[in-house]
Amino acid sequence: MAAQQPLDLLISVVDRSLRAVLAPASGSRPMPAAAPKRELPDTDRQRAARLMRVNHAGEVSAQALYHGQALVARSQETRELLLEAANEESDHLAWCEQRLSELHSHPSRLNPLWYAGSFAIGAAAGLLGDRASLGFVAETENQVERHLDGHLERLPRADHRSREVVAAMRADEVRHGLRARTAGGTEIPPIARRLMHQTARIMTHIAYWI
Repeated sequence: MAAQQPLDLLISVVDRSLRAVLAPASGSRPMPAAAPKRELPDTDRQRAARLMRVNHAGEVSAQALYHGQALVARSQETRELLLEAANEESDHLAWCEQRLSELHSHPSRLNPLWYAGSFAIGAAAGLLGDRASLGFVAETENQVERHLDGHLERLPRADHRSREVVAAMRADEVRHGLRARTAGGTEIPPIARRLMHQTARIMTHIAYWI
């Protein structure tokens, strides 16, 4: 693939950003939920909806991180890796959005804020260089993997559709992290890992309710 000119790249990233925040989510893969639709008890439905809203907000943030990193990536290979991962996160976004609709709920009202903040963080990580940027991806996906493990524990046992979606998302995140490490991502400092964890905790707590 030919390298994009700076203006073309900027237009492409702006277009992706607007679609991620404003347009209905669309994915290239069908929602991985073979279990039949069934109504859950109201308490279980609300808990599942809140957890899937958190996951949806997380996918908005993941796309923003990748878009911000791709905008300032120094090599075309790194940029392509980041944008390919972002495309797969689009699938996750669509799956979460569909499941939220099935649960008679809605995405976080603060998604534009999550996107803007995450885009800035991604661009800042990308400015440190491609290896540091890929290391940031690897650590992000490692933390997301643990986050999704927690949701698999917290989701109602009867909510098989949400559980199938989360399990499929987890498999993709593990692969993204491995690919970033294999591509040369360097380990980020412990203080940065703690800061990432604390930032994610704040976002997930707010998105659970709003």
